[in-house]
Amino acid sequence: MGHPLSSIRILNPQDIRSWFIMREPSNVSFPGWEDRAVLMLIRLGYDIQFEIPTAVAMVGMLHVHPSRVADLREPDEVNISPEVKVESYLDSYGNRCARWVAPEGPLRVSASTLIDDPGTPDEVNPDAQEHPVNELPPETLRYLLNSRYCEVDRLSNIAVELFGHLPPGWGRVQAICGWVNWKVAFGYHHARSSKTALDVFTERTGVCRDFQHLAVTFCRALNIPARYATGYLGDIGVPKGPTPMDFSAWFEVYLQNRWWTFDARHNHPRIGRVLMATGRDASDVAITTSFGIANLTGFTVVTEEVTG
Repeated sequence: MGHPLSSIRILNPQDIRSWFIMREPSNVSFPGWEDRAVLMLIRLGYDIQFEIPTAVAMVGMLHVHPSRVADLREPDEVNISPEVKVESYLDSYGNRCARWVAPEGPLRVSASTLIDDPGTPDEVNPDAQEHPVNELPPETLRYLLNSRYCEVDRLSNIAVELFGHLPPGWGRVQAICGWVNWKVAFGYHHARSSKTALDVFTERTGVCRDFQHLAVTFCRALNIPARYATGYLGDIGVPKGPTPMDFSAWFEVYLQNRWWTFDARHNHPRIGRVLMATGRDASDVAITTSFGIANLTGFTVVTEEVTG
């Protein structure tokens, strides 16, 4: 392995305001994957356990996103023990949700399914252009506004100062990802449920959702529709991480008449990303929500390629 700085570059070295380091896209490679001609199979699943002090209504955003349903090889259903009635519905963002009433006592929520995946990295299109606001589809406009964790109004001037001078389009969004990735330190001990994009900018620490919230906010401040995304992202095509598997966060940006995947935490294309839900920010796509007390006692996520 080369020096850790061998595959990075400084963007706009002539303008010290925008100095930051990002990975050079041409150096991102996945050895052995370039000539892959068949689908890969990924095993997805979770096992989440609670202790319920008194019966409580709960909502889970635990299904694979409807856009990936055609790729499923096995049923994608929520299993709850003890057995309760589970109702499925689509929310206002098009995510498949489940709701149930959890009885008092221990509760286990689990699932396992198999999905086809193309086995290719996230799509990249350096020529993708931004749209003037007046030409954006109406359904994208809400992704320009303030939300619970994305204070667009409070970070607008900063976003313009850092990125307003850059050419509009894909490159500017990638510049935002590079800046956030370089400036924010990752660590699970930095996590807290109340942390907003402004907090992340001020403290320069966070977990994956915090990286995405700050990047989303910068994009919106520049009139680029951006939405938060969550799902499965295993260590496929990259070295295995030191921490247990978890659900992951990334974000999507509307350029050139479609949504594109960006990831300010990892800052390079990844293989095997499986979308579960999108929304304005993490408050719209919580994995589970309880309308009362539900104490988490166990949490396991599985995302792995099936081989052999």
